[in-house]
Amino acid sequence: MKTAIIAITPRGAELARRIGQALPEAQVYLPERLRQEDGCGYFSEPLAELLPRLFSGGQALVCIMSIGIVARLLAPVLKGKDVDPAVVVMDEAGEYAIPLFSGHLGGANALARQLAELAGGQAVITTATDVNGLPAWDEVARINDLVVEPIANIRHLNSMLLQGDKIALVDRSGRIASCFEGVKGVFRCSSFSAAVRSGAAGQVFVTHRSIPEAEIRSDLLLLRPRDLVVGIGCNRGTSAAEIAEVIAAEFKRGFLSVKSIACLASIDAKADEAGLLEYAGKAQLDIEFHHAEALNAVSTPAPDSPHALAAVGAKGVCEPAAILSSGRGSLLVTKKKRGNVTLAVAEKV
Repeated sequence: MKTAIIAITPRGAELARRIGQALPEAQVYLPERLRQEDGCGYFSEPLAELLPRLFSGGQALVCIMSIGIVARLLAPVLKGKDVDPAVVVMDEAGEYAIPLFSGHLGGANALARQLAELAGGQAVITTATDVNGLPAWDEVARINDLVVEPIANIRHLNSMLLQGDKIALVDRSGRIASCFEGVKGVFRCSSFSAAVRSGAAGQVFVTHRSIPEAEIRSDLLLLRPRDLVVGIGCNRGTSAAEIAEVIAAEFKRGFLSVKSIACLASIDAKADEAGLLEYAGKAQLDIEFHHAEALNAVSTPAPDSPHALAAVGAKGVCEPAAILSSGRGSLLVTKKKRGNVTLAVAEKV
């Protein structure tokens, strides 16, 4: 986690420097009047500009200053718990570390505990599930790199945990089930249909499958593993918009969630394909590129493509690329061609 540590007083600066040395990828920001030759970043811009700028850049913030100052300066740029970075406030003596925003999904609670240990202070955690020693759904999701959907249902499902209501958990691959062993009310079901028939007050599905009714039900939470690899082949000059349209259409057809995409995969001849790179950037996805020789060594369902062989030296692109980047996982969507794009989807091993 990239972390910005900001202090505004001499004593706070001492604590910031000490914590900064102990935290990987941390950058300390101090007022210009406190400058030393120590590798810290020094600012002369108003704090009212600095904090929102760092926050909007997606960095976790450790603010060694009054909690009121931080709350007022960041309030106008808050977007939501699913996108806002962690914000922790500390006093300059290091006695208390208080998660202010994004305690679970952003990791502020965990960061506060880490900071308190480093400073020899105490983390002040106020979220109800933590106070009651329960594993909140959004905290477990963050730790296990799962995407929460719909975000609005978290509060309701966490409230059910606190009340001990019956919650059916479908977690076929066992990603999070162990976190809820012994938690009152939570029980495992083997399938979606079994969960629906169970009569539970709430349901939590760990799945990359599309569940359309999730948007209209407050008692259902979907936790999306990032376990799908999209193999892409495209003609030269294909736009990012067309690639996005094809992926959305094929995922809808295959009852898959685009939020479960782990990465894209293609042939190295497409490493400079502007539309593909633009789509990946907008979707915040990595792309893995493979040599034609590696692609040709993979057995795939689709017949060899004379067009691809002539254009890039590979008998096929989307299927073998998806298989290779998934760790030779199984294809959930075999080669589909729409316009200038070919697509396949494999599940990571």
